[in-house]
Amino acid sequence: MKRSPSADESAAIAAAIERFRMETAQAVAPQEDRLSPWQRAALVEGVSARGTVQDHREGGTKWLS
Repeated sequence: MKRSPSADESAAIAAAIERFRMETAQAVAPQEDRLSPWQRAALVEGVSARGTVQDHREGGTKWLS
C-alpha cells in the first residue's frame, strides 16, 4: 500500500528542489551591466562610435568607421 510523505518529508523535498533550482540557474547580469539591443548590435557589427561620413561616388555618402 502506498503512503503519502509526511510533512517533514514534503518540506525536505521542496527544499531540495529549490536548492537545485538556485544552484543550476543562469546568473543574471546586474541591470546597469546589460547592453541595450542597439548597443549589442553595434558591437556585433563592429560599428565605431567615431565613424565619419565622406563623399562617395557622385555626391553620395559613405560611412567609414
